[in-house]
Amino acid sequence: MAFAKSNRLPVGAIQCDNTTLSLLKANDYVAKSIRDKMQTQGTLLINITSSAGSGKTTLMQETARRLKDKIKMAVLVGDLETERDAIRIREAGVPSTQIVTNGVCHLEAQMIVQAFDHLDTTGIDLLFIENVGNLVCPAAFDLGEDYRVTLLASTEGDDKPKKYPRMFLTSELMLVSKADLLPYIPFKVEAAAQDAREVNPEIEVLTLSSTTGEGMDAWCEWLMSRVEAKKAELAEVAV
Repeated sequence: MAFAKSNRLPVGAIQCDNTTLSLLKANDYVAKSIRDKMQTQGTLLINITSSAGSGKTTLMQETARRLKDKIKMAVLVGDLETERDAIRIREAGVPSTQIVTNGVCHLEAQMIVQAFDHLDTTGIDLLFIENVGNLVCPAAFDLGEDYRVTLLASTEGDDKPKKYPRMFLTSELMLVSKADLLPYIPFKVEAAAQDAREVNPEIEVLTLSSTTGEGMDAWCEWLMSRVEAKKAELAEVAV
């Protein structure tokens, strides 16, 4: 005689989703743990995304030079191979840990958790995650960040926000990088900004050049205001 299996749960048990059935659901679960950790520490977490070659590492270097004496910051760097970018950032004076993805075209939340074993984030005011250069896959993976910032280099063309809408839809800030080249190329900042805002009406737009310093003050002010807001949130919880 066959008996049907009971679907009743033991007293006090919780029905859990099978996260192995969904990569993104599993990623979101881990991302929440990162977000909770950063909230408890009062650490502002910024996920920096862009196409390859848009200037993320150069931006991290210049940001480090400008802010390292004001706040404690660190950078996690994602690349398919090599530790070159992390070395460049460390040379700028801030701790940086390289995450080598071995061919994976994006960072995932579990990679960030593994990186925490090699980078002590205690006392860090601002932690950057420099994602793998790609406007497609990284858009789908929450890393527990407070803000996603996407670089759009002037050398890429001003039509990227409509071609890769999900990245700009999920970003709070678009940085038009390599602004020093604008006089020499057919890139229209206004057109790129309009397309980005049609995709995401809430997105902010700043234009900068990490090499000449144009717009860097505004970028650093944007960061510092959010670092201070994160600290204020932590102070309110502690009261």
